[in-house]
Amino acid sequence: MYKENGVVHDDDDMHDIESEGFLYSKEVVERHESVFSERNVTYSEPLLLKRRNTTSQAAIIGANLCPIESLDYEIFENEVFKQDWRSRKKVQIFQYLILKWGFALLIGLGTGIIGLFNSISVENIAGFKLLRTTSLISEHRYLEAFVVYAGINVVLAAAAGALCAFISPAAAGSGIPEVKAYLNGVDSHSILAPSTLFVKIIGSILGVSSGFVVGKEGPMVHTGACLASLLGQGGSRKYGLTWSWLRYFKNDRDRRDLITCGAAAGVAAAFRAPVGGVLFALEEAASWWRSALLWRTFFTTAVVAIFFRVAIQFCSTGKCGLFGEGGLILYDVNSFTGTYSASDLVATILLGIIGGLLGSLYNYLVDKVVRTYSIINEKGAAFKIMLVVAISLLTSCCYYFLPWISTCAPCPTDKTEICPSVNESGEYKRFQCKPGYYNDLASLFLNTNDDAIRNLYSSRLTKEFHISSLGIYFATIYSLGIITYGIAIPSGLFIPVILAGAAYGRFIGTLFKPIATLDTGLFALLGSASLLGGTMRMTVSICVILLELTNDLLLLPLVMVVLLISKTVGDSFNKGVYDQILKIKGIPYLEAHAEPYMQNLVARDVVSGLLITFSGIEKVGNILHALENTGHNGFPVINEPPFTDIPELCGLVLRSHLLVLLKAKIFSKERVLVSHDTFQRISALDFGKPGLGKGVKLEDLDIKEEEQDMYVDLHPISNASPYTVLETMSLAKAAVLFRTLGLRHMCLVPKSQLRPPVVGILTRHDFMREHVLGLHSNMNPH
Repeated sequence: MYKENGVVHDDDDMHDIESEGFLYSKEVVERHESVFSERNVTYSEPLLLKRRNTTSQAAIIGANLCPIESLDYEIFENEVFKQDWRSRKKVQIFQYLILKWGFALLIGLGTGIIGLFNSISVENIAGFKLLRTTSLISEHRYLEAFVVYAGINVVLAAAAGALCAFISPAAAGSGIPEVKAYLNGVDSHSILAPSTLFVKIIGSILGVSSGFVVGKEGPMVHTGACLASLLGQGGSRKYGLTWSWLRYFKNDRDRRDLITCGAAAGVAAAFRAPVGGVLFALEEAASWWRSALLWRTFFTTAVVAIFFRVAIQFCSTGKCGLFGEGGLILYDVNSFTGTYSASDLVATILLGIIGGLLGSLYNYLVDKVVRTYSIINEKGAAFKIMLVVAISLLTSCCYYFLPWISTCAPCPTDKTEICPSVNESGEYKRFQCKPGYYNDLASLFLNTNDDAIRNLYSSRLTKEFHISSLGIYFATIYSLGIITYGIAIPSGLFIPVILAGAAYGRFIGTLFKPIATLDTGLFALLGSASLLGGTMRMTVSICVILLELTNDLLLLPLVMVVLLISKTVGDSFNKGVYDQILKIKGIPYLEAHAEPYMQNLVARDVVSGLLITFSGIEKVGNILHALENTGHNGFPVINEPPFTDIPELCGLVLRSHLLVLLKAKIFSKERVLVSHDTFQRISALDFGKPGLGKGVKLEDLDIKEEEQDMYVDLHPISNASPYTVLETMSLAKAAVLFRTLGLRHMCLVPKSQLRPPVVGILTRHDFMREHVLGLHSNMNPH
């Protein structure tokens, strides 16, 4: 049997309903591979569906196919939690405050250590590879040099692919879309697990060192978020690691704040841009913000900056191998005097327009490539690794053979750098040229990504890159950046976009050199800004990150102009690259603004399926049956006569809390309110967020048949103040309210008092475009 709106029915009356995430058509499910598990909604007027005599298999399937869960960011006000808050002493409140700042300190230090380890490892592994390759080339052993270069790249790439394929598939890709989704309220499977953190660190080192056109910036954001999540787990009772102080962080709300700090710390560690990290978290990552979080995020990134300052001073003594130069300023751009001509403004505007066009094309092609690769990756780990190896061989061939088509140029006579260079990161690579000459394409391709950017930004080069070399380099990096993203390795998008933007920016600067006053290195920086704006669609954070990278505030007006233009142009064609990746992966991300078509609908127009409610004092068997046969995560609790004169909404109870209550077996033979002393057997810690998904599961329950006829009082664990809206509220207004408050469930109440006290529940699923337009197929989405 089951209960609908307080009325008990037999299984013969069970409608053929759909669980959360199972209302999409088969094609949509296959395309997005995204299902949810908190479906618990109803039409305000009954919808007659096809009956059958068995328990709803759709509900069961919906419960079993749920890799995506929504997070409970709402403050859950029930009697158990209220009693825990009332019992806290001043010293415990002080401990909680100290812990929040202590966690921020640990996140900053941990992310800084990982970022330093990443940088040292990449510089030394890639440096060894490049030194060995150039040494063989200088001895005219060209074929052997290619075998060594491509062989090392393939081994490193295959190792990175194997880690992602066998240990943690969730570690593949950038990680920024997943972190962004988590902070929006979506918990994807294993996205913040310890195995993901391990693979993200090691896989990022191997992937960047292998010469792929990828960066470590996106993976560093994901790494910082994983580290913050592990620190905020609140310990583990399973392994005896629980500390009573940490129980305060056993909730999604506090963990979200820690992960926001971790994401900001990741940007600060990758770019050594602490203020840019804070602004990135504010502009791009977080869906919810407050002033107290701003302070802690700023403190976390400051810790990262201080740590890097100390570490780089230590490494500058030569104790870190090939790493140690550059300080906190990665790229030296200091030739700008603060004045510019009309031709410079024209070139800047042109860069912004081109950046917007190229960025929107980049996003379009990445979308197609990722969808194609997903078909290959679904065939198994072997296919994932083979795809990684194939892209690695292609990249190695491009990097090694394209410099051969470049003509050798004589070394400048007034050089400030040794020409040709003798180290692994020189600006003048000799490659196949005779003594006294250098190959400009080799100085870009046969370098680490950071050194290639430094060469393009440099204003010290007394001999320019040839315009044809810049064109070849841009076309190669732009194309390789597109086809590399989506393979099974940790891969960031920032560095490929910065590299391609710097190349075409310097290309434009070379064309405008006769009439422009800006240095070509400055044009390279503006080109990077324009392409970043055209792909990422961020403005403030990118502007500050670039200024912190180059330490030149005089560039601020030009960078602002180019970012605004490129973002505006790009938005005319498609969404930002991270938003597109979220859509490809089927992650139900809620936008800050409502879609236009939502203005023409009200909240009750998008709810469907059965509403399963419980009485304030419910029979154990009814609860167990509902949990077994639905994937719902929230159930309205209704007080009914004789406890009240008329049915009234008592609150909302969560599936996880019901499981804890059933496991504790606080039952009674009579339908009576349980005494306060009885609930002393359960503490607020028992209802806290479990670490690493180790909470009570349905199969852990041992309910005997005679116990199913007993009663359980749901009042102490019910949220007595759930968010409710009228069923006639516009869907657009409800969507903005749902996202702003960070809700998981929103109860719909009737406009008439003659109807049941709650007529449905809105969840994240109900605001998804596919669901809304699926119910109203005749509506114009625009």
